[in-house]
Amino acid sequence: MLMRAAVLTGFHAPMEIREVEIADPGPGEVRVRIKASGVCGSDLKAIDGKSPVVSKPPFILGHESAGVVESAGAGVTSVTPGDHVIIAMNGPCGRCRQCGAGRFHLCSGPARLPTIMGGLPRITLDGQETRRFIGIGSFAEYAVVAEAMCVKIPKTAPFDAMCLLACGVVTGVGAVMNVARVPPGAAVLVAGCGGVGLNVIQGAVLAGATTIVAADVAEQKLKLAERFGATHTLLVDDLPRQVGELVKGGVDYAFDATGAPGVLAQAFAATQPGGTTVMVGSPPAGHPVELDPGLLFASRRLMGTQGGDAAPHRDLPMLAGQYLRGRLDLNGLISERLPLDQINEAVAHVREGVVARTVITF
Repeated sequence: MLMRAAVLTGFHAPMEIREVEIADPGPGEVRVRIKASGVCGSDLKAIDGKSPVVSKPPFILGHESAGVVESAGAGVTSVTPGDHVIIAMNGPCGRCRQCGAGRFHLCSGPARLPTIMGGLPRITLDGQETRRFIGIGSFAEYAVVAEAMCVKIPKTAPFDAMCLLACGVVTGVGAVMNVARVPPGAAVLVAGCGGVGLNVIQGAVLAGATTIVAADVAEQKLKLAERFGATHTLLVDDLPRQVGELVKGGVDYAFDATGAPGVLAQAFAATQPGGTTVMVGSPPAGHPVELDPGLLFASRRLMGTQGGDAAPHRDLPMLAGQYLRGRLDLNGLISERLPLDQINEAVAHVREGVVARTVITF
């Protein structure tokens, strides 16, 4: 069938709204009519030619999405046409060694790598196969994805809010809950208060942290951070010193949501002996992180995370429930809603840092 999609035809170029052909779902696959898709920093990296999973255009970007099941291939049993779903960033096989250990985000099943690299060819443009970002490609009217990537949500939940759970929210909240496992009463630092950082803050609130220090170089982002639960805000100058003046000895947990070179080392130095730092943002490849080795002798830990180390069918319904009970603010994350035709304006707004999240709505 034919559909409209935003196609990246060249790096550093605007996406083009084109008519493409999308295949019927094969065995174990589902075709989802996209209703909302968030614009993420990972999409910008792909546009700039800096994504490790986008080798060359043409490509359809977009991955933070939710919609309605339109049709299902043979053998699909967990969803049926008409179901409302979030499309998760991964679909763990449940059978490999990593899944058996509960590390679903590191699934090494045979379908994992092809999905990351763009999925099986399901879309053609002018007769040429066109890949989809991490096997999704949600800047389009439809997406064909693996059944395991479809997570059912209540039909009362709005799509524009639910799509955010797929990436930015589960990454931020998951970094707190799944990776650091922040206990009640902890002191937390969040460096970078963009879309993901705000959700680290929300995760710290849910975990019961009593001191939540938000740090950024943009004052307007600090005002947002207060809305989402930060108890203190810092306009960054000398982060370890500034944090030490607020929390004697340093924080228990620090999260770098920026991916900016140098910030991770500053966040690490702002923790107390025995503290934990989690790298949430992705730094540029080839930029080594320099840490003072003396800090490691005090049993400080440095950890990484991939998508909040989420188990989609466990974590996404939980987060949807928190939203519906009023314990998770998703509506406040949405700075604007734009149609597909304005995808390039949406990208520009995200790049300028003037929005928390822009959502493309269909």
